Amino acid sequence: MSNRFVPRFAGLAFVVMILGVTMMTTPAFADDLRSEIAPTGKLRVAIAISAAGGAFWSNKTESGGFAGVPVDLAKEMAAQLGVLVEYVAYPNSGQITNAATKGDWDVTFLPQDPERETKMSFGPIYEVADATYIVKAGSPITDFATLDQTGVKVAAVNNTTTMRGAQAHLKNVKVTGYQTYDEIFNLLKNGEIDAFALSRDQLNAMAKKIPGTKVLDETFKKTVTAVAVPLNHPQSLAFVKKFMTDATTNGTLRKAYDNNGLKDAPIRTQ
Repeated sequence: MSNRFVPRFAGLAFVVMILGVTMMTTPAFADDLRSEIAPTGKLRVAIAISAAGGAFWSNKTESGGFAGVPVDLAKEMAAQLGVLVEYVAYPNSGQITNAATKGDWDVTFLPQDPERETKMSFGPIYEVADATYIVKAGSPITDFATLDQTGVKVAAVNNTTTMRGAQAHLKNVKVTGYQTYDEIFNLLKNGEIDAFALSRDQLNAMAKKIPGTKVLDETFKKTVTAVAVPLNHPQSLAFVKKFMTDATTNGTLRKAYDNNGLKDAPIRTQ
């Protein structure tokens, strides 16, 4: 190529780049994004409801609304899109996963694992937590070796990454799944199960509510939580990736943690 054509070519490339950026910010592009990520006119955000707390679970408030880290993040996300937010509540993350292909929700925040990656697309991780077990009051179990014995009853929330992790970890124990955290909490409190598999921070909070229980020191799995959208939603995925990346630097994620009693929790990014 002759050198006299280089400046003209470079100038053309620059114009194309500028036009590309402009197209990404035009009302038409914004409408295309909203039609994909919020096809009903509202951003439907799937949340799991429980008293467990932490950066994944949400709670139902006395006024009938919802509170939690995902709730706060969803409000900000909907505001950026210029739409209202609608919360779609489930008793556990497994049911959120099962609904991923049904068109019942648009965005969610939940623990990520290979099985779920076949049903949804994930953005940046914002929480990394240790998974372990809490044992009932008066239990002789002191570690994983004494836990993994025939006849020991271990529970987990059904169809979750923690349950799958516990099933892979324990060789001599059948892990029984239950639909809700609250159901397992009551079983443990009443001594009807020997142990409950969950994230350490949530089990530490549980131990304060059930005197005599003990959270084991060992860890069997690192559970990572991230934003997600259904498969084959490329514009939605690009948007939520950027949203979460920005949220870690502009204070949005830190504010959501602080608003929900997680002032000391570290901010994690993928």
